[in-house]
Formats: sequence, structure tokens, C-alpha cells
Amino acid sequence: MKHFCEHWIQEWCEENGWTDLVIDSGNYWAFPPGAVMPEPIPPRALKLIKANKGFCFEEKLCVAAALVVSFSGSICAYVIKSPIPLVLAFSFTALMVPLLEVEEV
Repeated sequence: MKHFCEHWIQEWCEENGWTDLVIDSGNYWAFPPGAVMPEPIPPRALKLIKANKGFCFEEKLCVAAALVVSFSGSICAYVIKSPIPLVLAFSFTALMVPLLEVEEV
């Protein structure tokens, strides 16, 4: 899952003088000021961007799906008086949470 919007990284590059952003399977590369070879965007900068910007669209979608499934599971469990919908909702949510984890950058 993408944890950063491309325009967030592009904004950071423009603010810090980095040019020619390249995104390669979740890795962000650009030319630092005065450099002749691209370098990865510093991990500290990525963490700062994530802290300032929050969730991207895909992450918001995952959170919304988990909330909808949990709420509908609760309603279904109450209506049919069975814990199975809650177990299924919990399972779905347990699968969504690791997707929201930002890998070590």
C-alpha cells in the first residue's frame, strides 16, 4: 500500500531543491541540489512528511472500510443474536491494521 501521495513528496522536493523525482516500487529517488546521481529521499524527511500530512487516500479508504464492516457487523450481530458477524468484522479489521503500518523507511 502506498503511504505517501506523490504530490507530497514532489512538494518536499521543490521546497528543498531536489529535482526529477522518480518513484520505483515504493522507493522515492531524486537528485539533491548540485548532485549528478539520484539519491533516495531521506527517511527522516519521509517520516516528517507523514507526520505532517497524515493518511493518504488509500489509507483513509482502508480505515473507512474497517469502520463500515465493524459497524455493520455489530448491527448484524444484534439483529440475528449471533457473535459470528462480530468475529468476521474483527477478522477483517485485523487484516486491515497491518496494511496501515508504515514500513521502516
